[in-house]
Amino acid sequence: MDRLFLDANILFSAAYRPDAGLLQLWRIRHVELYSSRYALAEVEINLSDHVQRKRLKDLSGSLRLVESQSPMLPRGIVLPQKDAPILIAAIEAHATHLLTGDVRHFGPYFGRKIGGVTILLPAEYLKRRP
Repeated sequence: MDRLFLDANILFSAAYRPDAGLLQLWRIRHVELYSSRYALAEVEINLSDHVQRKRLKDLSGSLRLVESQSPMLPRGIVLPQKDAPILIAAIEAHATHLLTGDVRHFGPYFGRKIGGVTILLPAEYLKRRP
């Protein structure tokens, strides 16, 4: 069973529009969805209206929330301070995948397994599913 850790930008995109393609992540069977309060807080700041915030609340009800306990990234990994808690929490959640749209910061790690977590764009994850 895959354990998907969702970055803030994935949660934002799913909550932003009622017909967002990323909502299919919530419909996949035999998958556990994870994120963190840190990611949710970032999304709440950036959503513009109460309908989107309600959608985020509804979506987050099916997430398992894990917070990063360690301040240290795995050796050799360089991320901005704001992104480090996302990868650390994904590793601590024992996620199989970290799904993010952050090409700028996570892009160099796409397709790589770091701390047991494969980092992918959501479209790439969905394409790889049987």
